[in-house]
Amino acid sequence: MSALSFGTVATGRWLRSAVAIRAAVLELVILTGHLFLYPTGILPERDRPDAGTGPSADPDHDPHTDSHSGSYTETDADSGTARLRAVAAAHPPVLLLHGFVDNRSVFTLLRRSLRKHGWTHVQALNYSPLSCDIRTAAALLGRHVEQICEQTGQRQVDIVGHSLGGLIARYYVQRLGGDSRVRTVVTLGTPHSGTRAVPLLTPHPIVRQMRPGSDLMNELTEPAPGCRTHFVAFWSDLDQLMIPVETARIDHPDLLVHNVQVAGIGHLALPVHAAVAAGIRQSLTGEELAVGAENAA
Repeated sequence: MSALSFGTVATGRWLRSAVAIRAAVLELVILTGHLFLYPTGILPERDRPDAGTGPSADPDHDPHTDSHSGSYTETDADSGTARLRAVAAAHPPVLLLHGFVDNRSVFTLLRRSLRKHGWTHVQALNYSPLSCDIRTAAALLGRHVEQICEQTGQRQVDIVGHSLGGLIARYYVQRLGGDSRVRTVVTLGTPHSGTRAVPLLTPHPIVRQMRPGSDLMNELTEPAPGCRTHFVAFWSDLDQLMIPVETARIDHPDLLVHNVQVAGIGHLALPVHAAVAAGIRQSLTGEELAVGAENAA
């Protein structure tokens, strides 16, 4: 090997190491912040059946001012309500599903981002930390989706799932007929083909279901003809909980899928990173993803 080639290889390794170190530091910062916020997400959200149908659906909306004139009138109120209803009609309700041993607080920033950009009904669902079966969790998700549709008057919802949450959403859609109710599923670092990470947790039933070759993983490889839901799977080249990292892709011949590679961030950063949030918004509006999109089907 020439000196020039050796130097190029060495430089490439150094750059990869620097990126990995930055990602690890970011993961530590996010973990610290999340541990601080975790208690705020332990209790489930209160039901708000009027969310998405008026100004009260937006926690940042001030009913006494208008962004254009600085004053408030009955005409402004009617116009604002109509505008919010139009936005709600354009954007189905969004349900956020957290990962293993986590809770809804992981979506604090993503939820704020969606609301800021016009989504008026965004709800984060806590499933029990004692859950021992993905199938059961998926059935419970189905009942919750029906409740949201009834409360909002919408026929369909969109779902964003981080890690295990994405797997629960996929099982509901693909195996329990949820494709009639779910327009789009966005997954963030979800082990669609199973992950070998954290072998010490293998005794836990759900962790066993997330292993390659498990009965549940085999179910998800079975044919799914006519599945109507569109899937968008974000996967990162530095996701330390996805082994191999490509397991967070969806590779199924019957599913409508975009696999989106994210570079330089870890597992915990996926639901909080601004660039990923922008990609999620694009996915939920049906826009062409700006970077890293790969057609998988």
